[in-house]
Amino acid sequence: MINYFTWSEFDKSVEHIAKECKDFKFSGIYGVPRGGLCLAVALSHKLKINLISEPIRNSLIVDDVYETGFTLNNFKDIDGAMFFVLFSKIEPSWWNTVNISNKREWIVFPWENTSNIQSDQNEYLKNRGLS
Repeated sequence: MINYFTWSEFDKSVEHIAKECKDFKFSGIYGVPRGGLCLAVALSHKLKINLISEPIRNSLIVDDVYETGFTLNNFKDIDGAMFFVLFSKIEPSWWNTVNISNKREWIVFPWENTSNIQSDQNEYLKNRGLS
């Protein structure tokens, strides 16, 4: 299953996250490379929060997808940090998400090159034993 996430959906997601975060005072916003960078830039403009090159105390940390937790778990213990992802493939516990998606769902973001979608999706499913 392929989900083509549009710019319009992205903009609505940015609005949703900004609304959830409007009452917090963050020391900066960190976008996990590469997937979280577009989201971090959009939220930086929306919330008027500086982008930071590494997560620090009381920062907003964002990424595109929470799947295995491997990436965000590296930042889990940062004091006062808040975490948001666009899509979570499991029910969130300590992080926040805008969308819940199926583990088999392949999400194509509007900034991605679509020429390799099928091979990328096949590799993803194979590596996770879902093919």
